[in-house]
Amino acid sequence: MLKSMTGFGRGEYLDANQRVIVEVKAVNHRYNEIVIRMPKHLGSLEDKIRRTVAGSLARGRIDVYITLDDYSEKRRTVRVDKELAMAYHNALEELGSLLNVPLNNTVYHVAKYTDVLKVEEVTEDVELIWPKLNQAIELAINNLLGMRLAEGEAIQTDLLARVEKLTGLIEQIEVRAPEILEEYRNKLTARMRELVLSVGIEPDESRLLQETAIFADRTNFTEEIVRFKSHMAQLRSTLLSGEAVGRKLDFIVQEINRETNTVGSKANDLVVAGIVVEIKSEIEKVREQIQNIE
Repeated sequence: MLKSMTGFGRGEYLDANQRVIVEVKAVNHRYNEIVIRMPKHLGSLEDKIRRTVAGSLARGRIDVYITLDDYSEKRRTVRVDKELAMAYHNALEELGSLLNVPLNNTVYHVAKYTDVLKVEEVTEDVELIWPKLNQAIELAINNLLGMRLAEGEAIQTDLLARVEKLTGLIEQIEVRAPEILEEYRNKLTARMRELVLSVGIEPDESRLLQETAIFADRTNFTEEIVRFKSHMAQLRSTLLSGEAVGRKLDFIVQEINRETNTVGSKANDLVVAGIVVEIKSEIEKVREQIQNIE
């Protein structure tokens, strides 16, 4: 089944200590671009997160939003900046000596100075958070994939219908081919008769056949029709392959468009020109659709 490149998924992990929420948003993109936004202290997990997402989402711009709420009791520690404390103490002694004032300094006084004592939170090892985060990521991706598959199914149905329509249009051109040659021969015959009868001589049938043969060779688009049908068969089988086929479909559509242009230029016929316009309109609709396929 085809997968769309657009979608949204949300996953959540919750226990007595923590709540992890992951939201994954995907939109069209030619390549696989993953952008992660998360709390700074989880930065060491970025590579794992990226690999997990890339393993399931092969193409598109993917934005990953991670939030972490910690309900556990905070553990704190007090760190002493020993060098700074000694510097304050020495400076105070020097100042007391300079002013001839007795130094009446205590540990409590020094501790009040900026940055001598620092309270730091003891953070949990982020590797212990990874199993929880990974569970939320996988849930978010699964929800996103469900949305992608539903949209991909709708796109596949639409594209298969357009394949049938394009096949029918090219068959109309194929049926028209001998009519083009017959009409040209009749017009050429009538024109030659008008010219030669005005001077009282019979038309040169051999010359008429030669001109008709030259026109037939110049306007022969049989090969283009065969290749067009081959590309349509390939387009259908690719749509039904169930793989990530967006880039391959884009290439096939380019080839179909090229054959269509050649048929239109070779045919030199108003009826075919009208059908070619309709084919190109359908091809453009197909092209727009496949831009959204993974």
